[in-house]
Amino acid sequence: MNLATAPARVPIPEAVLESRLIAIGRGLDPARIVEIGEALHAGGARAFEVTLNSRDALAAIRALADRFVEGELLVGAGTVLDLDAAEAVVSAGARFIVMPHIDAALVSWAAVRGIPAFPGGFTPTEILAGWRAGAAAVKLFPASAVGPAFVREFLGPFPEIPLVATGGVSVETGRAFLDAGAAAVALGSWLTGSGDPETIRSRATEAITTFAAPVTSRP
Repeated sequence: MNLATAPARVPIPEAVLESRLIAIGRGLDPARIVEIGEALHAGGARAFEVTLNSRDALAAIRALADRFVEGELLVGAGTVLDLDAAEAVVSAGARFIVMPHIDAALVSWAAVRGIPAFPGGFTPTEILAGWRAGAAAVKLFPASAVGPAFVREFLGPFPEIPLVATGGVSVETGRAFLDAGAAAVALGSWLTGSGDPETIRSRATEAITTFAAPVTSRP
């Protein structure tokens, strides 16, 4: 099977491709989630993933979806572990879903409904399985455990599979993953961990500026 023609594939959202960044919100104060979303938007971020292992995650996703139209800030859900969770977050307004694992049935469920899915894979076998199920891109997780060299080597035999480097990524290492060939990176604790909107805005600006420079050629 041609990897580029997997059935029911949904493309990576433009909000992710343009900024090459997904902001991850884990354990943030739900009362400040809209303010944090506004800070991310002001800093140039265009995609915001709220993890389901956060307090009042569904309410936070709903509040963000009510506040932002898709062209402003694309709202998604992370740590989506099963179909019940996927249905709940989509009903709350999530426009993409992210998983720390490969669940082919869940990826396919999202793809046939036009919802971009980013399953998490760590080995070439896992990444290929997620892609063949219909992933928009596969989340390399935890990316910090293998580093940018993994991306560079992986894309040799699998150039069609876009990777989003996630897990322990900072602005400095994020740039290195992009230079190695990642389609985007996801920043969590480095970007949003403070919970302070002004700090988050400043760091989002730094990340977008750093990632906007042309990607260097891979060796």
